[in-house]
Amino acid sequence: MSYTILDMQNYKRRAHFDYFRSLQYPYAGTTVNIDVTQALQYSKKYNCSFYLTILHAAALAADDVKELRQRIRGDQIVEYAECPTSHIELLPDSTYCYCTIHHHMELPMYYAQAEKARKKCTENGITEDENVESMYFVSTVPWFHYSALIQPVGGSESNPRITWGKYETNANGEVIMPVSLLVHHALVDGIHIGQFYENLNREIHKYGSLL
Repeated sequence: MSYTILDMQNYKRRAHFDYFRSLQYPYAGTTVNIDVTQALQYSKKYNCSFYLTILHAAALAADDVKELRQRIRGDQIVEYAECPTSHIELLPDSTYCYCTIHHHMELPMYYAQAEKARKKCTENGITEDENVESMYFVSTVPWFHYSALIQPVGGSESNPRITWGKYETNANGEVIMPVSLLVHHALVDGIHIGQFYENLNREIHKYGSLL
């Protein structure tokens, strides 16, 4: 993965970076209900995975916010040109493994390479097969619709975590799904979190033009 190292002397958030890195828990998280009606309709019409459809949209939405592509490395910040997803795949014994997917490609090609990666990932268990620093960590809890989520974070990790739960149909007939984003506040502020959700809505609405 290609990346650049930011010039910390001219980094405009240097004071914020130093302050939030000093906190015992420097992470900020939000959960927003997203209208995924068009993504679900698209998945059903073309008989493709709803999970992968949302995963593709979420990854593109995150990549379009440069702060979500940044990682803390020692006293520096590295900014990746793009970041793959590492998501969980459930196994027959109710445990799971990690699966890495790259997403900057057209949907048919994405679905094809994603399915290959999903079949292969059982060999790796919870060992990542690529550069962990670059990844978005993605998880789902499809068994229930939630309104808040607390996630475990290890050490000084600065990888964004994207999670979603069970979708439900509301009184207006819209299919609503909770989507959570957890970020390291030394890198990411509320405005950047807001940009992610705007981008996610944009990516999901693109499916409407394909119906």
